[in-house]
Amino acid sequence: MDNLGKARALAVLVPAVLLGGAYVSQYGFGLYPCEMCWWQRYPHFAALGLGIAAYWLKPPQVWTALAGLAILTSGLIGGFHAGVEYHWWEGITACTAPASGVNVLDFNAAPLIRCDVAPWTLFGISLAGFNFLISSLAGAAIVALAAYRK
Repeated sequence: MDNLGKARALAVLVPAVLLGGAYVSQYGFGLYPCEMCWWQRYPHFAALGLGIAAYWLKPPQVWTALAGLAILTSGLIGGFHAGVEYHWWEGITACTAPASGVNVLDFNAAPLIRCDVAPWTLFGISLAGFNFLISSLAGAAIVALAAYRK
């Protein structure tokens, strides 16, 4: 597989796996997303569409590079969010969101999900931190591979 083929595959697989993980953690383990978590998902949705488009639209390098930039954007948002969770800086909103699956009109029953609290960590790294690490590295790799021509 040439570099463009690898980049196109990454441009589809990375957002698909990260979005899949986000939804498994949400619906399988009850780790509901805060507002900033949703901000990280939007560029992955765009990247998935752009990555798929790279298989049919020409020039594929452009669509693949755009997908890589979208993945990188999600990673940068994740880095900012991780900094908010680690209290390195303040978030830009009073970031809370009601947990999905509850009546949002009943504010007494709807638990709020805070952006400055990591609901889960592994080796001290939050989900936002993992998104930063994976998306930043993968996004940069996709853009580099897509831009490289033999």
